Amino acid sequence: MNMITFMLTLSLILTIILMILNLWLAQANPDFEKLSPYECGFDPLGSARLPFSIRFFLSSNPISPIDLEIALLLPLPWATQLNFPTTTLTWASMILLLLTLGLIYEWIQGGLEWAE
Repeated sequence: MNMITFMLTLSLILTIILMILNLWLAQANPDFEKLSPYECGFDPLGSARLPFSIRFFLSSNPISPIDLEIALLLPLPWATQLNFPTTTLTWASMILLLLTLGLIYEWIQGGLEWAE
């Protein structure tokens, strides 16, 4: 058995064991306290089901591409050892340019302004 098969089998067995332990040991008896909304130790002042402001989503959207950018550009230092490093550098520059243009567009549209 090679190492990859061994690691896949071990991770599958460990996953199944942990899932069975979770189903067996978990306490699934909800009561009023567990189902009630919690706000810093005092009774909630309003409904817990009020929708968020759209400004919250507009200001959090620019953060998501940063994670994508890091994931896509992380292999860049190792990719410079390839036969054609200019191709890798071109694609990385295109990703950064696209993200920068998106940020500029959102800035011009006023999506980054919290209060008017």
